[in-house]
Amino acid sequence: MRNGDEMLQQIVGKSAVDADFRRQLIADPKATISEELGISIPDSMTIKVHESDMQTVHLALPPDPNITEEQLEAISAGLCCCW
Repeated sequence: MRNGDEMLQQIVGKSAVDADFRRQLIADPKATISEELGISIPDSMTIKVHESDMQTVHLALPPDPNITEEQLEAISAGLCCCW
């Protein structure tokens, strides 16, 4: 089983060399990632893709430390990752 970092590398790597994949990823990230990785993403999960440029820096913060036990289990099971 791949971990979140490996899945992220696969998605980012493909988006760097495949313009059509990149457009699909921006337009519909959940469906595009599901199809590419062959995984099911829960309806309750939202995925946002931000395209960087020379003028904009995106900072991803880790989850709030006051998460529920259920959320912690999802993270530890690899069902949630921070991109």
